[in-house]
Amino acid sequence: MDLHAYAQRIEYTGAWTPTLETLQGLHFAHATHIPFENLDVLLRRPIRLDLESVWAKLVTGGRGGYCFEQNALFAAVLEAAGFRLTRLAARVRAGSAALRPRSHMLLAVDLDGEKWLADVGFGAEVFLHPIPLKPGVEASQFSWKYRVNTEGDVFVLQSLRPEGWLDLYAFTLEEQHPVDYEVSNYFTSTHPDSIFLKILIAQRPGPDKRWTLTNRRLIESTAEGNKEVTLPDDRALLEVLKERFTLEFPEGTQFNFQE
Repeated sequence: MDLHAYAQRIEYTGAWTPTLETLQGLHFAHATHIPFENLDVLLRRPIRLDLESVWAKLVTGGRGGYCFEQNALFAAVLEAAGFRLTRLAARVRAGSAALRPRSHMLLAVDLDGEKWLADVGFGAEVFLHPIPLKPGVEASQFSWKYRVNTEGDVFVLQSLRPEGWLDLYAFTLEEQHPVDYEVSNYFTSTHPDSIFLKILIAQRPGPDKRWTLTNRRLIESTAEGNKEVTLPDDRALLEVLKERFTLEFPEGTQFNFQE
C-alpha cells in the first residue's frame, strides 16, 4: 500500500490519522477524482478484484471502476490508515420495489463508538462524504441530502429528490468476504441480464454539479435541476469521457452497449 501514490492520485493533502475529518477528506477526494465507470465490462475485459489488479487500474492506470473495485481499494486504504471497518453488501433499489440480489459493495466504518456509511462506488448516485448510520438523521452534502432509514433489521439509504425521498439501496450489517464479492462480480460483469453489459455508465460528482453519462446521454445535475445533451457519435463519446471523466481511450474505441 503506497499511500503517497494514492494521495497523489486523488490530490489528497490532509492527515492520515483515523479520525472523522480524515475519513471525510479521503471520501471526498476519492469520489471526486476516481470516476465510477463500467467500461471494461462493455469491452468484455475481466474485472479482477484482487488488490494488486485494482491498484494497477484505479491508481497507477488512472482509470475508474464500479463498486467492487472502488470500495475494495477504499477499504484497503482506510485499513492501512488505521480505520476499523466492515465490508457489506446491498440490494440496489434506485426507486424500484423489486427484490434484487445483493450486487453492491459498501462499507461501515467504526469511529468513536459510531458507525458511518462509506461508499465511493455507487453508480446511481455517488455521494461525497460518509453518512451517519443513524436512522432518520439527514446528511446535507452541498446540493444533496441523504439519510438512512430502517425496515425492521434492514437499513435503507435514501436521497432527497423534488418529489420526496428515494430509496437507493437496502443493506444489513452482515459482514461480507472476498468470496461473496467474487460471485456477485462474476454476475454483474458477465451475465447477459446484468445492466452493466447493456448500458454504458460513467459518473463523477462534485460539490456544485454531478456529471453522469448513460450511453450517449450526458447529464449535468445541479441544485437547480438537470441539463442533458445527446452525443452524436463515438468520437464525441470518447472526447466527453476524457474531458469530463478523465478517462482516455484510443481513437476508434467502441463500447458494446445497447442503443
